[in-house]
Amino acid sequence: MARKTTAEDVAREAGVSASTVDRVLNGRGGVSKAKEQRVYAAARRLKLDRALNPREARTLRVAAFIQPPANVFHAALKRAIARENRGPNPFNIQIRVFHVDPARPTEAARLVRQVGAAHDALMVCAAHDDRLARVLDGFIAAGMPVVALATDIRCPGAIYVGPDNYRSGRLAGELMGRLLGRQGGEVIVIAGLLAMIGQQERHAGFRDVLRERHPLCKVTTLRESGERGHVAGDLVRRALRLSPRIGGIYNSCAGVGAIAEALHRAGRQGDVVFIAHELTENRRSLLESGAVDVLIDQNPQLEIEAALRAIAGAFGRLDPPPGPTVTPVTILTRENC
Repeated sequence: MARKTTAEDVAREAGVSASTVDRVLNGRGGVSKAKEQRVYAAARRLKLDRALNPREARTLRVAAFIQPPANVFHAALKRAIARENRGPNPFNIQIRVFHVDPARPTEAARLVRQVGAAHDALMVCAAHDDRLARVLDGFIAAGMPVVALATDIRCPGAIYVGPDNYRSGRLAGELMGRLLGRQGGEVIVIAGLLAMIGQQERHAGFRDVLRERHPLCKVTTLRESGERGHVAGDLVRRALRLSPRIGGIYNSCAGVGAIAEALHRAGRQGDVVFIAHELTENRRSLLESGAVDVLIDQNPQLEIEAALRAIAGAFGRLDPPPGPTVTPVTILTRENC
């Protein structure tokens, strides 16, 4: 009969003491995150029975920094986090949500610095800011996993989890070009915040594919709404008054309902192609009614699940994912929403 793996075997494999293995596997604490990750990884490699069920390990505490739920995508992230906290939770991870204002990057960096040290890992869905990046760099250097969620941050060592935003923008551009047809037309682009790297990438992809394949489709207006829906509506109303030749609108963030209302009041609903992101119940109704032509949905629930797997992998509770975790997007029309 094969000899059972012991804590001493794990200690040799991980390069730590047997007492360190005992503290980690019995959840006694007092071990650095880097050593803890090595112990769990070694225990799983050696198939130590009591390390195979991560429910027996201590609870990992994750701080998630997202915008307030007035932003519908971040509201969806918050609901997904709540479901994971209530669910089966096979990796024994609990997430606490902290809201950050995208217009106040200094406060966001200060909040992350203040609360981050009391957690085992971080999830961040925020605009890039050098001050925030420096704070995250410090946590990464100390061995803490940091997930950049849905939008990247220029912070070496962070794990990106989310869609390929550049390709999502190209997808939106290809759909816009195809729907406008050979005659092309003027296109309005509304961003939430271009400080969000994900939104920069979307708009770069959108412009690139129009230039490459649909040169008669011209982006004539690019404006930021500051993630405020009513501002997005006002920007579209103003643009429609200034130019009757507008044939398409691409909105990458908040304000889908306000833009649909602006099109309706201008009598342009149905003859302007409207492409946006993220499925919500309100946007589903707009899609079904024809007020929106296409939604590109990135599935926040799937992103949270992928982020948890990435964190579990970093602690040896799951085989680590190979590099960035890119999640798929879905094209939705009134026929499949």
